[in-house]
Amino acid sequence: MVAYIGKDDPIVPKETPKKDAPKKMSKNALKKAAKNKGKKKEKPQWGDGSKSKGKQKAAAKAKSEVVVPPPPKTPKGQKKDMSGPMNEAYYPSHVEEGWQSWWEESGFYKPPEPSTVAPDASKFTMVIPPPNVTGSLHLGHALTAAVEDTLTRWHRMRGDVTLYVPGTDHAGIATQSVVEKMLMKESGVTRHELGRDAFIKKVWEWKEEYGGRITHQLRSLGSSVDWSRERFTMDELCSKAVVEAFNRFHEDGLLYRQRRMGNWSCALKSAISDIEVDYIELEGRTFLNVPNHKGNPKDPKGRYEFGTLTEFAYPIIDGKTEDEKIIVATTRLETMLGDTAVAVHPEDPRYKHLHGKFVLHPFTDRKIPIICDSELVDMEFGTGAVKITPAHDPNDYQCGMRHKLEFITVLTEDGAMAENCGQFAGMMRYDARIAVEEALKENGLYVDKKPNKMRLGLCSRSKDVLEPMITPQWYVNCSGMAKRSVDAVKNGDLKIIPEEHEKTWFYWLENIQDWCVSRQLWWGHQIPAWFATTVEEVGSISKNDMDNNDRWIVARNEEEALVKAAEKLQTDPSNIKIERDEDVLDTWFSSGLFPFSVMGWPDNTADLKAFYPTSLLETGLDILFFWVARMVMMGLQLTDTLPFHTVYLHAMVRDKDGRKMSKSLGNVIDPLEVINGCTLESLLSKLDAGNLDPKEVAKAKKDQSTDFPDGIPQCGSDALRFGLLAYTVQGRDVNLDIKRVVGYRQFCNKLWNATRFALQFVSDFKPTQTLLADLISSGKCATRDKFMISKLAQTCNVVNDMLTNYKFGDAQSTMYAFWIDDLCSLYLELIKPVVYDTSEANNNARWAAQATLWLALESGLRMLHPMMPYVTEELWQRLPGRGTLGDAEKPSIMLMPYPDFSSIPDCIDEKADASMAVTKQIIDACRSLRSSYNIANKTLTKFYIKIANGAPEEAAIAQMNDIQTLGKAETVFVNVSDVPKSVGIVVIDDQTTVCMDLAGMIDFKAEITKLQKSLKKMLPALESLEKKINADGYEAGTTAEFRAKNAEKLEGLQKKKVDIETAIENFNTLAAMDKN
Repeated sequence: MVAYIGKDDPIVPKETPKKDAPKKMSKNALKKAAKNKGKKKEKPQWGDGSKSKGKQKAAAKAKSEVVVPPPPKTPKGQKKDMSGPMNEAYYPSHVEEGWQSWWEESGFYKPPEPSTVAPDASKFTMVIPPPNVTGSLHLGHALTAAVEDTLTRWHRMRGDVTLYVPGTDHAGIATQSVVEKMLMKESGVTRHELGRDAFIKKVWEWKEEYGGRITHQLRSLGSSVDWSRERFTMDELCSKAVVEAFNRFHEDGLLYRQRRMGNWSCALKSAISDIEVDYIELEGRTFLNVPNHKGNPKDPKGRYEFGTLTEFAYPIIDGKTEDEKIIVATTRLETMLGDTAVAVHPEDPRYKHLHGKFVLHPFTDRKIPIICDSELVDMEFGTGAVKITPAHDPNDYQCGMRHKLEFITVLTEDGAMAENCGQFAGMMRYDARIAVEEALKENGLYVDKKPNKMRLGLCSRSKDVLEPMITPQWYVNCSGMAKRSVDAVKNGDLKIIPEEHEKTWFYWLENIQDWCVSRQLWWGHQIPAWFATTVEEVGSISKNDMDNNDRWIVARNEEEALVKAAEKLQTDPSNIKIERDEDVLDTWFSSGLFPFSVMGWPDNTADLKAFYPTSLLETGLDILFFWVARMVMMGLQLTDTLPFHTVYLHAMVRDKDGRKMSKSLGNVIDPLEVINGCTLESLLSKLDAGNLDPKEVAKAKKDQSTDFPDGIPQCGSDALRFGLLAYTVQGRDVNLDIKRVVGYRQFCNKLWNATRFALQFVSDFKPTQTLLADLISSGKCATRDKFMISKLAQTCNVVNDMLTNYKFGDAQSTMYAFWIDDLCSLYLELIKPVVYDTSEANNNARWAAQATLWLALESGLRMLHPMMPYVTEELWQRLPGRGTLGDAEKPSIMLMPYPDFSSIPDCIDEKADASMAVTKQIIDACRSLRSSYNIANKTLTKFYIKIANGAPEEAAIAQMNDIQTLGKAETVFVNVSDVPKSVGIVVIDDQTTVCMDLAGMIDFKAEITKLQKSLKKMLPALESLEKKINADGYEAGTTAEFRAKNAEKLEGLQKKKVDIETAIENFNTLAAMDKN
């Protein structure tokens, strides 16, 4: 069958002619023809034609100079007035203004009353990972918010009872550090000079002044949290849960107080847990900055030396000779002041004569025994003799316990040498290290210093080098809770996504140590334990003496503690004096209770019954053990229930260079700086206002100036959310380039302009409640309409599946492709002539196109809403028919059902999909031909399509109008015999070939002249480079990198020469055909 269509002609079938196709040209040769023009492939426009490059640049410049007017303000809580015209351009500040307040004040974020929620109701409950109240959110938090709010809005639209609980964490160490620095900067006082009560008051004042910034950021991001349930980990509700948990752990025999070795941060003057330690690997001698030190005078930058092994000698008392010594080695020379033994292997022949002997400490005159220990000493390592400092090394601690050695603490809580250190007392530990080395040299006891590969533990908060210290602390036995948590994952009750993180889960929990929950801080939950004495014992009984450990009374309040103490000491409460433990609890203790403390636990509240356990815990993978494991352990122990059934871990957010986003690196970007835009000056001034070291400020400023020379443009929350979701490839770290996120503002702009343009097509259209069913059954749909509905249904099914499986990046890219490729670039362009034709004969086709477009826009906006809440609400509210669709129509898009076509199989039309696939290939070939021969947009061309019989031919004929529209064709012929000889050809495949008539379209002589000029211009460069490469001594006198660059340049020039020569040959062939 053959057919053709002209500019004003209907499709006219003709008899099938004999196949006498013209001679085919080489596909590759045709692609190369005129390639030097370098013009981009045409793209359909939503406007009315294209501009010249000069005009485009002028228009862009004029646009960049336009000052965006401030958005009209909507009274708080009221719905935005949508009666005015749409802005011609997309302004994020205009679009996003007002909606958050209306959503919140209207109660759209709140779930139904807990008492009305049926036990078997489909629910989605989630608590926000409470960000530290220490300041503001960064883009890592913004990623969390984007993922969580996408899920929350999606579940809400699917009809689930939805609760998303906000909150902030008091962040004990971090907050105390920030306020201490602020005090020193503003007033020059320490917290100790201020006093505990006054300091705590300052922290609360700081929290009230700055804590609201986080809630402002979350609102700006569009997070649909129930603000009426907002919690703070030190508010009354959460504090009650903390006290109860501590007491229940104690009553269950899991909590105890013990003096043992742990990690000590001298900068914080507090113990920290093992998982709060960051380790760095030192390959050898390394210099590092250390907090609270005056600086090493021997290093120009004041840094201290690490990564060395220092050898020194201890004189033997009553040795074989008067000057007999034993040589030991250490990486921490200052700890020798606390040595209480030297250990050797019992079978080492070198030291058998020293068994039972003593050495003399050179600075304290202390007699130190030489002991035998086969467990600690390796005869083959070093000298085979090991100094033992039981109070300052974990291995030495165990050795000291085995041999009942003396434990001598030589460091104060702030890292200075203690009073028992003689001439070194009062020195900071690393200054003492230098001084001890000098003193050993003076005494003739210094032997040598060698580079030593080692691992150094740093405090994750203060970056201070940690010290092993023996202190009394409160511990929780986690072994039973950890086993239940492991079993929950193994038996499938708890799912961790991505699954690869299960290995980390098992490793941590199967090797768990008892949890040190006490911290020597002032800001936090003060430990609910009191030390009890009788009135007569006051001053004579020490709370630090472990012999009196049983006098620590754990209670829910002071009154209960008095009663328990009186019972313990067998006396009247009036004769009891109790003193509360000054320490506070680890911040993670209260955070671990968050999923149920926010619901009112330990009380059996309506919220707890309706919304606990929660559905999902979504957070960064870096706190899998810090927080997630603790929530699971504490939930199982205290509520006998898993706090959630699924854990989704998004990747770590790093900067574009792969560095962790950190205030100390100055690479943290505030989400509001992307949402609202900011100048470079603003970014730099923020660095000046912080607490960074001047050197770090200078480096950060240099990086910011390179990355954002013109600042960050205003992008809006929608673009930020959508851009961040694009990064969520499961299991991988996110190297976040802000410039890429900024690029998604252009998607918002396209969405805005396309919808604004499309609204012209449906301005006179009136949708109905049964529009989809009416359209499918109408029989009025063209193939393009059927394809659009089919694509809409398929996209929705894919997005629903992706969100169900937490594949946010795939859901985002699917939505992007639907809007840009299918709806805007294809369907909108195809229906232009249909909608513009208002003749009576075209009524049915026009109605079908309008109905399809309205459905695609309305459902497409609902699909996109969870990811981009603001712009979708704004555009949805502007669709025709608002307020006329009955009870099913909700006041906000966020309350509308999420599109679901899974139960409407008629929507997916495989025949229409296949037909459109053929049509798009033909259109692409038409565009490629026009581009190859530089045909102007305004010039229409004739196309001849040779295509296989059957379904492909039927598709081409059925969509001939569409090919004519997007191929910019004057006439389209399908399977005709009289194809001109002077044609350009694109062979799509063995079934389809597209030809374009070039007669009268091209001045072949002029094109050949241009190409010959180009060839003449580039030949000297090619010949010069060839001469240089072939010159004598080229290989020997140049670097491999230089030769590689020249080889690449040569290859490019040679290819360009071949391309131009081929194009000239092809134009000569076409010119000859044209004459004949």
